[in-house]
Amino acid sequence: MPARCKRLTFWGADEYDDSLPRSVIAGRKTVTADTVEAYYQPYGEYGDGSYAPGDLIEVYDQQRRLRCRIRATKVYNIRFGDVPEEVWRGEAFASAEEFRGVHVRALAPLVLHDDFELVTLHFELADVVMPFD
Repeated sequence: MPARCKRLTFWGADEYDDSLPRSVIAGRKTVTADTVEAYYQPYGEYGDGSYAPGDLIEVYDQQRRLRCRIRATKVYNIRFGDVPEEVWRGEAFASAEEFRGVHVRALAPLVLHDDFELVTLHFELADVVMPFD
């Protein structure tokens, strides 16, 4: 029996916020970032963590429905004070400042400073399993 794909569930403002998997399916989101500590830890049945280049990853919505699969293309660390353009654009932001502002709110109560390290996962859409209406 083949091993199952790794699983990922994107953060949402609430249990009905599927804006991030929608953005992945639409082709706007091709990168995600997390703290180094969190990236390498599983976060429940629908979040394996430790994603590596080449991994085929199932993406679930907030209601735990499989929406699509992505393939990890590269993983590397960045400094919060020096966000590369390919990262903020891949996260579907208009600027590094917007990326930083959203991540300060999303990762609170952590204090994100210029030398704080994040892990970035770059990916491509492999296939859509259940499109959004």
